[in-house]
Amino acid sequence: MQNKTAILCILFFFIVFTSCNQAKNDEDQSSAQIDLEQILKRDTLSVGIMYGPTSYFMYREEYMGFDYEMASHLASSLGVALKVTEAKSEIELEHLLQERKIDLVANNIIETKELKQLFSFVFPQEKSYQVLVQTINANLLSDVTELADKKVYVKPNTIQKQRLEALYRELGGIFEIVEAPDSLSSEDLIEMVAQNKISYTVASYKTAQLYKSIYKKLDLHLAIGFEQHNGWLVRRESEKLKEAIENWIKTDEHELLQANLTNKYWTRSIYFSQRKVRIPKGSISPFDHFFKKYATEISWDWKLLAAVAFHESRFDSSQVSWAGASGIMQLMPRTAANFGLTRKTMLNPEKNIEAGVQYIKSLNLTFRKINNKEERIKFILAAYNSGPAHVLDAMALAEKHGKNPHIWYRNVEYYLIKKSEPEFYNDPVVKYGRFRAKETVSYVNNTLETFHKYSGRH
Repeated sequence: MQNKTAILCILFFFIVFTSCNQAKNDEDQSSAQIDLEQILKRDTLSVGIMYGPTSYFMYREEYMGFDYEMASHLASSLGVALKVTEAKSEIELEHLLQERKIDLVANNIIETKELKQLFSFVFPQEKSYQVLVQTINANLLSDVTELADKKVYVKPNTIQKQRLEALYRELGGIFEIVEAPDSLSSEDLIEMVAQNKISYTVASYKTAQLYKSIYKKLDLHLAIGFEQHNGWLVRRESEKLKEAIENWIKTDEHELLQANLTNKYWTRSIYFSQRKVRIPKGSISPFDHFFKKYATEISWDWKLLAAVAFHESRFDSSQVSWAGASGIMQLMPRTAANFGLTRKTMLNPEKNIEAGVQYIKSLNLTFRKINNKEERIKFILAAYNSGPAHVLDAMALAEKHGKNPHIWYRNVEYYLIKKSEPEFYNDPVVKYGRFRAKETVSYVNNTLETFHKYSGRH
């Protein structure tokens, strides 16, 4: 009995000792300096990023965005994989970096004295300044003093809030600062101004300008701050990583990449070219014979396939969108590669149509539980335009809220539109975040309308 007791005591002390050592090792690892050497050793660059219309988002099943693509190229230049951690706020990004859970904040952060004391700024981008976002109407403000008795909505713990507070002090507290809920982003607030849900918010001019291209009635002329530097963040101790990023920035390859991505995400050239495609008399398109040939593989009316092609490219086989979708069927590079297309065959009309049909076949499989063929086609069209991920999210929301997840109009369509609102895109059943569905909903309606027009003619 004594021996048994002694063994149990030894075992107990061993477990305690091991646990203490493990805890100490974990603590040592968490407090250890992480720099380029450690990143190369683990073969992964871990970056923090925020969802945004230019920074990081999903489009047609591909993640993209200026900061995301830049970080991907940086990781590639270092010869390591990229690991992305999505954060909901700049404060969360800073905490992740401080706690060594990420190596780099790949998000456009405005430089402040406080942040410079904690972190090193790298990858400097265009200077930015804050503007009052309002709508063009009879009450348009032309001077900050006209904010008297007005409410200005802003996110807490942001540079916009700081600048607004400074203005508040300068003007003697003549207006009210209203903190928006955590569930709302700065982009949400801009949209709320455009939709007349609130009157004013503050945003960086560069971000607000992108939304002005969507909402023409937005006014951004009233600056409320001076130009500020901005960029990515690394820990001050990560000197070698900072040096590597600075060297990467100096390369000709980076300069070209930055110019291309700036044009891609902030200029976004016209989706359709102005080139007119000659259509033979009595035909829907120059490629009717290909639509007829391949539509049989998916048991579709060939005119419906032609309607998809029309709304994708206007039958222009040379068409390339801002996002990189190519050819008559506007296939994204990864999708095209999955169905056998190469750079040489991407713009080949027949090959592009064939690959597009194969993609539709895969979407048909994704939505196979929708028994009604006509309903399933609507889901396929929506997924073809936006990618199936957002449609699946909307189906989950519809089911949760007691609607039919296999019916498009006023059911799944309704919740796809709702995915632009924080209450819905933050719902636990939503896996792919925020989505602006206006284009997709119009695409489904317009494609079906064109199909019916073609069917009436032929």
